Amino acid sequence: MKTILFILLLSSQIFFAQKGFEKGNALYAKGNYSEAVDAYESVLQNNQHSAELYFNLGNAYYKLNKVAPSIYNYEKALVLNPKDQASQNNLKFAHKKTIDEIKVIPKVGFAKLVRDFTGIYNYNIWGWITVGLASLFLLLFIGYYFAQITVWKQIFFVGMFSAVIIMVITGSSAIFEKKYYDTEKPAIIFDEMTNLKSEPRDGGKPVLVLHEGTKVYVKEMIGKWKKVQLTDGVEGWIESSAIREVK
Repeated sequence: MKTILFILLLSSQIFFAQKGFEKGNALYAKGNYSEAVDAYESVLQNNQHSAELYFNLGNAYYKLNKVAPSIYNYEKALVLNPKDQASQNNLKFAHKKTIDEIKVIPKVGFAKLVRDFTGIYNYNIWGWITVGLASLFLLLFIGYYFAQITVWKQIFFVGMFSAVIIMVITGSSAIFEKKYYDTEKPAIIFDEMTNLKSEPRDGGKPVLVLHEGTKVYVKEMIGKWKKVQLTDGVEGWIESSAIREVK
């Protein structure tokens, strides 16, 4: 009985989420961007998330000239779908509306090559690929065990060996991406203007004055303060209420 109720509840949530998403799209098409935002946000309140939903929500906020929310939602879309070209392009347009011009220090060397490769897929997808390869290995092993012809045994053996090698790569990629996902904590400044300080305390001269839409990376937290790093490597402390973490 509990299982049936759970399925019915889940089905109703999916149904209403779909209706809310479609309603948001219809309102957006009519130019009712504020109402579209409300419709999209109602879907999120039901814990229904998707890259397309965040992308559309980012577009609606962009049309309303709300810089921080638009950037935040484009970033959320890219967390779920890192290779989405539309989200990447629109994020660039949204960044042009920000006040702060902070350089991005590119990663170089072997670490960049590894990150570029593992970043092709989310860690969940890498995990499922690994599971698929494990199943393939099992099938190849069965074929090798029961094969009577030497040529077929050799083919199955090579297939098993190849599956193991690729499985090690995909499994390592899943682990690396999960670690990267857990340790990297991007956030967007939502306050119109806030101070980046050298110490986690009130008063004192700020290191920098930052504005809405600027991206930072959270390193640690003490009380109401969070230590953040800018994309150019500069670090400092900022009030937690001034930012919203993407993940």
